[in-house]
Amino acid sequence: MISAETLWRWLQRLAICATALAASAVPAVSSADRDGDITLQAQYWVDASGKATIEQVAGGAAQLQPMVKQQAFALNGGALWLRFDLSAIDASRRWYLLLNGGAFLDRASVFAQGPDGAWRPQHSGDHVPVAQWNIPHFAPVFNVPQQPGVLWMRLENHPAPTSPFVQLLSSHSLVYKGQWTYLLVGGYLGFGLLVFAVGLMHARLYGDRVFHSYCLYVACMLLFQLAFTGMGGLYFWPFWASVNNAAPGFFVLVMAGSGIWFIREATALPRYSRRIDRVVVGFSFFGGFLAVAYTLFTNAFTFKLLNIYGLLSVLVSISLCLWTWRKGERYSGWLFLGFLPIHLTYPFPALRSAGLIADSWLTQYAVLIGSAVEIPLLLYILHSRAKEFTENRARMRALDSTDPLTGLTIVPVLRLRMRDALRRARRANHRCTVLLVDLSNHGEIVASEGREAGDRALVVAASRLSQVVREVDTVCRVADTRFAVLIEGPQNNDTRRLLAQHIVARGLEPVPQLPQHLTLRFRVVSVWVPTHAAELTPDVSVDDEVILQRLHATLDRLIEDPKRVVQHLESQLEAPVTQAA
Repeated sequence: MISAETLWRWLQRLAICATALAASAVPAVSSADRDGDITLQAQYWVDASGKATIEQVAGGAAQLQPMVKQQAFALNGGALWLRFDLSAIDASRRWYLLLNGGAFLDRASVFAQGPDGAWRPQHSGDHVPVAQWNIPHFAPVFNVPQQPGVLWMRLENHPAPTSPFVQLLSSHSLVYKGQWTYLLVGGYLGFGLLVFAVGLMHARLYGDRVFHSYCLYVACMLLFQLAFTGMGGLYFWPFWASVNNAAPGFFVLVMAGSGIWFIREATALPRYSRRIDRVVVGFSFFGGFLAVAYTLFTNAFTFKLLNIYGLLSVLVSISLCLWTWRKGERYSGWLFLGFLPIHLTYPFPALRSAGLIADSWLTQYAVLIGSAVEIPLLLYILHSRAKEFTENRARMRALDSTDPLTGLTIVPVLRLRMRDALRRARRANHRCTVLLVDLSNHGEIVASEGREAGDRALVVAASRLSQVVREVDTVCRVADTRFAVLIEGPQNNDTRRLLAQHIVARGLEPVPQLPQHLTLRFRVVSVWVPTHAAELTPDVSVDDEVILQRLHATLDRLIEDPKRVVQHLESQLEAPVTQAA
């Protein structure tokens, strides 16, 4: 089962990832370079109509206010203008403006005034193909002119609120931040694809459809991260602005729906309530329907439905795991813990999407960090679950071919192996050995200590007989107190006799599970096979039956003489050799 040490190791890795991403959020440069977040240095104005031009805004139409704190703006079709005075920065260096939160920007434009007085725009955002950005990047990046001065930034987004998070970066800092982001996001995606492939292998190995739903969930999570981090627009759909605009919302809904479906499968929900199962199935499919509707009709109503569905998905997943766990589904409790990293990190982008918190590295990468812990942890839980279920099924199948009390092979399997051994012996012109062993004092043990002690004696007898033979040999319980032993491969007469004596001696050893005065008294009959006796038919298919009948008959006669414990039948089955106790 999953140990506390395993969970602790994953929490440590989560902390390492969080530290690394925090370090990459603000480049590690000296304060003299004046790199970093300059959002609060801006003055802003909300253009409610969204129609004001740069000439009008720069000409005095904007009623500017200082940006005193990070905040979100619900523009509702308008535009947010930001004014930055960069005249004090070092003009000898190359500078860039990096705008974080690209998934929440329809269009971002920066205007700088040239030497001729004309305003020169740079455009980016989801409504502009990434290939047409001035600097194609996973987030909007803008050049700062060689002669820095006043820059105007225009932002628009609908229906999600806009929360500006602007960083002024030197060329070195931009490369540094980009390298860190490519490393971590690329490593995450590569690791996710590896887990996806391992999940498919497990599905093939265990034949469990839960792994198929898990792989679907992982695939949707990876696609969502591609879209949300901007890597998808940069590498996979750089020429399709409509795809880049719709992808984050579409994939988050599909991911939530597939996650609920996965939980339904993993918790065996139909086993506990058909009615709840039908509701959960409908909820899961509604996520796919809503994803299509949001893509086709992106407006305030569908955006509100997206946020509500995401919140309900978290609540439903927690409720299903805990409810089925209370009902007795042991692995549901582990699934709840497996989903906990994503449940704890999902509120950051969700609250940012609703405009309740401002953009930050945490809103951008929290779900990525959470899913980096969640995805392999869920696979480990599913692996443990499938392994246990497979072992249980193997034990249940074994009941059809083993004796319930002793765990030994049943008679049909023994006879099948005897036929195969006879065929091989005749083909190779050698003989194997068959022994019939009777626990002659079983009735005495039952009369003295009770039925439970008698059953215990049979179990011990089966164990000791299995210990004196090889793994390739077969021990079978053929009657209440009788066991047949098939010794395969060439056997000489001396080996056969020594084995019979060894079996008798093993039975006389003390049995810890029984009173000290009680031992296992075995009586043994052995025969070499195949034999050429006239009584035996040359048809191999019935040889095994005739051999067992003759051994039983001989053992019945042996029991009548209390002084005899071993009898060996020779090749003609007619001249028995007996051995006294």
